[in-house]
This record gives sequence, structure tokens and C-alpha cells, in this order.
Amino acid sequence: MLTRHFDFHLPQESIAQEPSPRGQSRLLHLDAEGPQRHRRVSDLPFLLRAGDLVVVNDTRVIPARLFAKREDTGGRIEVLLVEREDDLHWQALLKPGKKARQGRRFVLEGGDAPGTTSVSFQAEESLEDGRYRLRFSTPVDPHLDRLGHIPLPPYIKRPDDERDRQRYQTVFANQPGAIAAPTAGLHFTEEILDRLVIEGVGLTTVTLHVGIGTFKPVTAELAHEHRMDRERFHISAEAAEKIRSTRAKRGRIVAIGTTVVRTLETAALEGDGEVRCGPGSSELFIRPGFSFRAVDLLVTNFHLPRSTLLMLVSAFAGRERTLAAYREAVDKGYRFYSYGDAMLVERT
Repeated sequence: MLTRHFDFHLPQESIAQEPSPRGQSRLLHLDAEGPQRHRRVSDLPFLLRAGDLVVVNDTRVIPARLFAKREDTGGRIEVLLVEREDDLHWQALLKPGKKARQGRRFVLEGGDAPGTTSVSFQAEESLEDGRYRLRFSTPVDPHLDRLGHIPLPPYIKRPDDERDRQRYQTVFANQPGAIAAPTAGLHFTEEILDRLVIEGVGLTTVTLHVGIGTFKPVTAELAHEHRMDRERFHISAEAAEKIRSTRAKRGRIVAIGTTVVRTLETAALEGDGEVRCGPGSSELFIRPGFSFRAVDLLVTNFHLPRSTLLMLVSAFAGRERTLAAYREAVDKGYRFYSYGDAMLVERT
């Protein structure tokens, strides 16, 4: 299948730059049999059935975007932490990377206030995909809240601010490690979660730490030639048992976001159809033709043209059906991407 088969026209003004209040975003309900319906995210508990199980991703976004200056010249560099290797070493993206020659030391901005620890680093090695291995002078983790910025996606054309520290996290964010939010979860409020319980819908969590691959464009002409980045996940014994029990009672598994889909479907592939507990990693590229074994319904935001996320939704709902829903969403003024509106999709 060609990558261009997942293209669509999206006006720039459709891309949300600011978040809506939680729970008030629009929800396009893509029913398996009936027509599309226009709802609100707060309607979700009433669109599910008693006995269904909602699965959310409880990863927490870290303030992974840092700014630093060369110790000798003061030249500025931007850092995006990608993956922690040990106490002192991180893989990271640098902008501009040409400044990061071996031996050059950089000092993080904001770390020179009286009574605070100065944090510096050197680039030890250039890695694949434009990454560098950095060695910090001291563990940087304890200093991220003070020195780091929320790594908003590149299509949000403004600097991060204090609102984003709270709003770019889900209300169930608990496990630090992501550099991007599982955005479908951003819509939920404690009231919506409570209403799910009242309506007899179960709730459980899994963890997948969202990495830079979520923004990696598909540059191959043939979609299947694209390679996904590895992302770490964990499924608790409790979550696996709730999923098994729901299945046994003919309840439906409702994934909140594409990260949950990839986590559960990876575990189901490895478990011969059964979602098993434990740590793992996923490089699963879900596109049309994929056979789903774990997920029945999906809540997801509206995604970029030609993206792996749009391909996943197209695999779940059908390509033509998905693109028709996207065209209607554009026509009806839905807001797209991380701070945008959502869809409830029933699998075909």
C-alpha cells in the first residue's frame, strides 16, 4: 500500500494550538454499523456497555526539553532527552547537532541560581537516527522539573508554559518516562472516570513510554517499508487478569489511544492471542491488513496525514471509512492533533 493513500487536506487553522477544558472536547462517534454521530467526550460512559473494560496508558511526560550553552563560547544548543541509559547517560537529539563535537562541554541553562547545582554534559558518541549519547556531570533526573521544558509537539507553534505542565499530562499519569503524551487520555476527568464505574464499565492501566517515533514521518513510498522505533511497555498482572476476565464474559476492550492498542496487540501476538503481563517493547507497525486480537473499540485523537497513527486507525476502521470521517471532521470544524478533539471508533 502506498503512503500517499493516507493523505488528506488539513487547513492550518484546524491544528489545535491550545487545549480545551478537559472533558469538553468534541467526540466523533464512528459506529460499526450506523452513521457518524457528533458527541462530546463527556458522553463516552453512556456510549459503552456495562461489562466493557477501558484501558488507559498511565505514562507520565517528563520535562525532556532542555537548553544549554557552550562552556567556552556561550553558544546555545537545544536538547531533547530521548532515552535514559543509566544514571549519567542519556540518548538525546541536539539542535544544532554540529555543535556537539567530542570534548565540548555544555552547561544547562537555569542551573546557575544561588544554592542550586550546575549541570553540564558532553556528547560522547554520535548514534543512528541523529541521536547522541550524552554524559552528564551529575544525574539530571532530579533537576528536570527545575531546568526542563515540556516537549510540546512541533506542530504546536508556541513555547511551552506553566499550563502545559499540567494540561499535557493525563489525570492518571503515574509512571515517568514519556517525551510525548498519550493524547487521547488528555480528555479524561476524574468525573468521567467515576461515571464509567457508575455505568458498570471497568478501568485498568498499562504503561507505554511514548518516544520520538510518534512524530517520525513515513518517508517511504511503500508504507510497509517504514520501520517503527522501539518503545518500552509494562502490563501488570492485575491488568492482564482484568482483560482476560472481560474477554471471558464477552465484554469489550476499549483502548484509550493508539499507544494502548500497540501495547495490547504486541502482548497478544507474543502471547498467542492472550494478553500476558510483564515488561516488553513494541516495534509493531499496525496498518491495513492487520488482524486485531485484543482491542474492540478505540478512542483516539485526529492524526497527521501519512502518519503511522492514521494508518493504525485505518487498519481498525477501514481506510475509506476513516478518511471519510476525517473529511467530515475538517468540514465540521473539529480540532486536530495533540490538543484537539477525539474519535470513538468501533472496529469493523
